[in-house]
Amino acid sequence: MLTTRYITGAPNWLDLGTPDLDGAISFYGALFGWEFQPGPPEAGGYGFFRLDGRTAAGGMRTTGEQGPPSWTVYFQTPDADATAKAAEQAHGKVLMPPMDVMEEGRMAVLADKAGVPFGIWQPGRTKGLDVVQEPGSLCWVELYTADLPMAAFFYHAALGLETYGVDFPGGSYTTILPGGQSEDAMFGGVVPLADDPLEAAAGAHWLPYFEVTDPDAVVAKARELGGTVSLPATDIPGVGRVARLADPAGARFAVIKTAPQEV
Repeated sequence: MLTTRYITGAPNWLDLGTPDLDGAISFYGALFGWEFQPGPPEAGGYGFFRLDGRTAAGGMRTTGEQGPPSWTVYFQTPDADATAKAAEQAHGKVLMPPMDVMEEGRMAVLADKAGVPFGIWQPGRTKGLDVVQEPGSLCWVELYTADLPMAAFFYHAALGLETYGVDFPGGSYTTILPGGQSEDAMFGGVVPLADDPLEAAAGAHWLPYFEVTDPDAVVAKARELGGTVSLPATDIPGVGRVARLADPAGARFAVIKTAPQEV
């Protein structure tokens, strides 16, 4: 389970790069109740999506040269430089070398062996997101990849992550969790692209999930605001009601109303 008690290897930050930041502020504000707080002048236009006064994500305006509109998931590391080196040794790439973000922390943007971008965050003054799991906030991440064993090897080598198979009504699923932790620490999953034709066309990528109280209403609102829907709200037994979307600029994300857990 994703929590704000961040440990090495767990997702601890999330941000949006988009050419239309004003449009994103309006879109996600209507979907999740977020308000945007610009960062200080030295942040270069970076700001924070806030949910009831708590940081739920970051965001900034980007250009085509910086890549397509997308959400980037960041994982906690105690040493960004060492993690970047480990990623290179595991045949990944360093897209943005480690750099200090004022006194807030140290970050880098990397890519796995399949070319999927992700970030790493070495906490300083900012430990991570202020809110997860609640409606309107990050609750899960999924990696869609053509080669699950290769991905498992890479993320274990770079971040110490481990995989764990889970059976649920309707099939099995490969979860990911920080190394050395119990199953309760699982925060996401790995999905072979061959098993999901809807995502295969998009290629390998990380997909963030946001908890919501009414996926159907979110889908309807997203369409009204110019977003697109790749998977309408759908019940997955034992998991919840899920929908996959993209904002008007094309950044992909998913929403879920998590099924109550049996005691």
